Amino acid sequence: MFGRLQIDMGNTQCLEQIETWVRDRFQLSADMIVLVSELQNSTPGFPEKETVVLFWLASDERYRFRVFKPACLVTQNDIPIRWLLPSLLDDSGENCC
Repeated sequence: MFGRLQIDMGNTQCLEQIETWVRDRFQLSADMIVLVSELQNSTPGFPEKETVVLFWLASDERYRFRVFKPACLVTQNDIPIRWLLPSLLDDSGENCC
């Protein structure tokens, strides 16, 4: 039931690269929170793994987007363009942190 946490350094580098792209794209400072994670997906019809990005702006509004591929396959082109920011507002409250 309990096991040793296996850390994949290659995957960690991919997650850090995505964070860098998100910070650059949305002009987020170093003190703003950006969370990038790769999740296993068991929903029928969806890819096995997806990458989820959450970030907060100075206004304390939370934003979220998902990329339906593993983190190491995400490219800079998968990060939404800046003018789509209002559509990324996550006000649903479900699955928060």
